[in-house]
Amino acid sequence: MHAHVRTEFPRPVRCIPHTWIPMPDGVRLSARIWLPEDAGDDPVPAILEYIPYRKNDATAVRDSTMHPWFAGHGYAAVRVDIRGSGDSEGVLEDEYLERELLDGEEIIRWLAAQPWCTGKVGMIGISWGGFNGLMLAGRNVPGLEAVITACSTDDRYADDVHSMGGCMLLDNVSWASTMFGFNSLPPDPDVVGDSWRDMWKGRLEGSGLWLDKWMRHQHRDDYWKHGSVCEDIGKLSCPVMAVSGWADGYSNTVFRLLETLPGPRLGLVGPWSHTYPHLGRPGPAIGFLQEALRFWDKWLKGIETGIMNEPMLRAWMQDPAEPSPAYDLRSGHWVGENSWPSPRIGKHTWVLDQARLVPENRAGNIDPGTFTVQSPLSVGMFGGKWCSYSATPDLPFDQRFEDGGALVFDSDPLCEDMQILGAPVAELTLSADRPVAMVAVRLSAISENGGVTRITYGLLNLTHRNSHEHPEPLEPGTPYTVRIAMNEAGQTFRAGQRLRLAVSSSYWPLAWPAPEDARLTLHAASSSLTLPVRPPEPNMDAAIVFQPAESALPAAQETVRPPRMRWNVNHDFGSLENVVEVIEDNGVVRFEDTGLCMGYGQSEWYRFTANDYGTVTAETATDWLLERDSWRVRTQTHTLVTVTSEEFRIRAELDAWEDKTRVFSRSWDTRVRRDCL
Repeated sequence: MHAHVRTEFPRPVRCIPHTWIPMPDGVRLSARIWLPEDAGDDPVPAILEYIPYRKNDATAVRDSTMHPWFAGHGYAAVRVDIRGSGDSEGVLEDEYLERELLDGEEIIRWLAAQPWCTGKVGMIGISWGGFNGLMLAGRNVPGLEAVITACSTDDRYADDVHSMGGCMLLDNVSWASTMFGFNSLPPDPDVVGDSWRDMWKGRLEGSGLWLDKWMRHQHRDDYWKHGSVCEDIGKLSCPVMAVSGWADGYSNTVFRLLETLPGPRLGLVGPWSHTYPHLGRPGPAIGFLQEALRFWDKWLKGIETGIMNEPMLRAWMQDPAEPSPAYDLRSGHWVGENSWPSPRIGKHTWVLDQARLVPENRAGNIDPGTFTVQSPLSVGMFGGKWCSYSATPDLPFDQRFEDGGALVFDSDPLCEDMQILGAPVAELTLSADRPVAMVAVRLSAISENGGVTRITYGLLNLTHRNSHEHPEPLEPGTPYTVRIAMNEAGQTFRAGQRLRLAVSSSYWPLAWPAPEDARLTLHAASSSLTLPVRPPEPNMDAAIVFQPAESALPAAQETVRPPRMRWNVNHDFGSLENVVEVIEDNGVVRFEDTGLCMGYGQSEWYRFTANDYGTVTAETATDWLLERDSWRVRTQTHTLVTVTSEEFRIRAELDAWEDKTRVFSRSWDTRVRRDCL
């Protein structure tokens, strides 16, 4: 699972730990640069990673595995803290603001003008850095020649941490809490000097409560369209390599970009969670840095590396696995498609009968009838996170814990192996007894010993059946035919396994439930499941080979206090309270090069009592520590979201200490009206 550490490179590397990049308004952004020692005499292209996650501590180890590696192969690798984050000046007020993108344009111009740079710049990033890489590419910034985007999205409303199918995700709360903590932190005094305290005060006072803003934008409005490159994908013409993993929340993006981008493009999807593939877990990890180098050499140096002769899409076809909330390794094999959508992928439709999935060509004269479901709120408690970080056991567990509260339709045992690659689609005719309702659909594999492993799933807020921009309340009792595209999947089903389609009216705590406990009626005669079945292509698949995972030497750190991760599902039969508890205590580490100690933890609790929709709550807390010699700061945040059928209520607190003195405290108490949600 560990990448081979490389310490010698074709070109010796030097590091500039900190330099200022000036912005036109006078604000300075902090950058760390790795580049060949002789770049002044033999200039190189630059590779930019532009994120808010604190290059001097929070991402220091990860950065050290990748950027020196690129530098040793003839590039200037540049890691910039976004305005208001890490050691950069200013205040960070939200994701992907116009100010961030204007700063990004200026950074690219600055890099291209440096004497050690050839004038060509590439961008690489995972998550936030993958997002803004696409956004800046869509602005056609002179000098930006190619982008590698990992675990990102082209559509901030339809496929991000905030919403799915018009349902508001609970990762929206979790992620807001994460950024609440990051935004509370000061810069490093050893980097910025005596101004650190004033910079910190500006952040504490000015960054705000992002969750309140996000929850007020419940539809696909201009707020989400900003930064969604799908709005004008034709502007994004530079070469793009899109990367994700089946355990990540952003794998759909790879397939959409391959379908819609007008320029050269490649897609790579492995078994991984939200991480770079050379560090990939679940494994196997791959030589991602070597693949990236082939891409950079082609598009930033004009060297023919053969990278564009690879299949447009390379994806890990997963073998069957027993259900588990965590995997070290997912067995399988690589498959390739030369175009996407691939004309080789067939659509196999299954119809819904009495608790059965029946292939359409064998349906005959079935009489499926109608079925009702009014799922308990407990359906979803074993569903894992929307986006897996593999930091805790956050993948879905055995779906038998969920399926008792859902309608289930099982196939007969398969007669032969079957591969799917793409997005399964459930077309359902449903009516509801409330004006606002949701539906969750899950495709699972049933092993011969009875274990049920979720393969993929989809959600739909039924008021969004026609539009995410203009939702329409349901007419109770009226049937509507809706199409639910599940997340893309690459999966082998073995002969003897059975398929299961499960349909539920809630999926907590992955998504906020409807305002009231709605009952759905499924009209099975006009409902179906369509699978994207891929015929094997042994010659192409066998030719897909990656080098072993490799990295530069990770920055040295000492464990002061070990991490502690926990994920509990609790049912109290006395109080009837149900809780999903997620504890991610990352411990405390000391960075040997700077002497800085960093500690970080985030805790989450998702509750309800006795299936009462008015008792649903989400609660999060973060705790950060930064310490060196006599300098010590600590911040804590706490967020609680409660609901009624009419509104969300958000209560939050932020406290900051310098040594033992509390220097800042603020609380929020806001209410957000529910609008078809």
